Amino acid sequence: MRIGYFDCFSGVSGDMILGALVNAGLAVEELQTAISGLGVPGIQLSAEQVKRGPFVGTRVHVRTDEHGQPHRRLPDIEAILEKAAIPPPVRADARRIFRRLAEAEATVHGTTPDRIHFHEVGALDALADVVGAAWGISRLGLAQIHVSPINLGGGFVQAAHGKMPVPAPGTAALLAGVPAYGSEIAIELTTPTGAAILTTLATGYGPMPSMTLRRVAYGAGQRDLAEQPNLLRLMIGELSGDLDRDQVTVLEATIDDMNPQFFEPLMHRLFEAGALDVFLSPVIMKKSRPGTTLTVLAEAGLAERCAALILTHSTTFGVRAHTATRWKLARDIITVTTPHGPVRVKRGRSGDRITIVSPEYEDCRRLSLATGVPIQVIHDEARQAASREGDTGAEVPGDPEG
Repeated sequence: MRIGYFDCFSGVSGDMILGALVNAGLAVEELQTAISGLGVPGIQLSAEQVKRGPFVGTRVHVRTDEHGQPHRRLPDIEAILEKAAIPPPVRADARRIFRRLAEAEATVHGTTPDRIHFHEVGALDALADVVGAAWGISRLGLAQIHVSPINLGGGFVQAAHGKMPVPAPGTAALLAGVPAYGSEIAIELTTPTGAAILTTLATGYGPMPSMTLRRVAYGAGQRDLAEQPNLLRLMIGELSGDLDRDQVTVLEATIDDMNPQFFEPLMHRLFEAGALDVFLSPVIMKKSRPGTTLTVLAEAGLAERCAALILTHSTTFGVRAHTATRWKLARDIITVTTPHGPVRVKRGRSGDRITIVSPEYEDCRRLSLATGVPIQVIHDEARQAASREGDTGAEVPGDPEG
């Protein structure tokens, strides 16, 4: 499995992420085509090699025509993404990133995500950064993203709402549950857009995971700092070992006074918020009262949001949390063609051997309802089609070892 490790020793911004992806082999012309798929005129990309301290990296310039452009709210951006000519997984990632941005700003300003005017992060360059990053990570075949502790910088930053301490309040909200640190460099090293992209897409945080290193790439920041090279380092390689490993937050609440019918909408909200899994277990509580333990698995950056949903939409007064190591099979998702329509299939592998083939239930259900064919028939056809498919892992453009 190909993974990417973002080393944020000098922070992270949207254009630094784009620079690292281009430096890793992504063609800027392909990136421009993807951005043009938004259907929003006035966004032009270019790239150049620049020195930051003694090192060379790629600086991506996002030039926009903001004349007459409105301040966008989340529904406006989601409407743009819905109509965009981009792959559905990229659209879904971009939507998740912008929703996290909106939720962070809403928390800071005491309002709801749909009412937030994005200002800087709703401008055309943020659209380019978010969609370009999601598309580039997918195009380079990075099945997982791992992130180092993030350098935030220090001092103050001038924003649309006035002078703010670093990290800006929105950035700080995005980094809840994420390893980060300040420094004596008196500028904003980590921007809200950069923080939103990595914390939304990250699989795990901490030191670089064990991998066979294939490529090291550098995305350059706008400024050339005297204190250190202003670069974002991206290390690409194959995960070592047959099993994948990451860290997840396990949230639990034990409930004995809630209408059982209310668990379903709560579970739906948790999955919408990005929970990896949600399940219910029957328990016997004190005084022999029957109860239910709600368990939620979430990435570290989403744990606080999931905890807030549990406290808001259930009758519990508290949520327990701990961090757990999760071993899992490497996986990919392919789309196969059956006589009745396309079906997505998840494949799990140990090393080079595919060990699990699992057709997507909702796809099988949709085709069964549309055609009248029993769902088990469509399920079996999808499994058989997947067994005939070869390895469809993406390659890093220009990587001879890919």
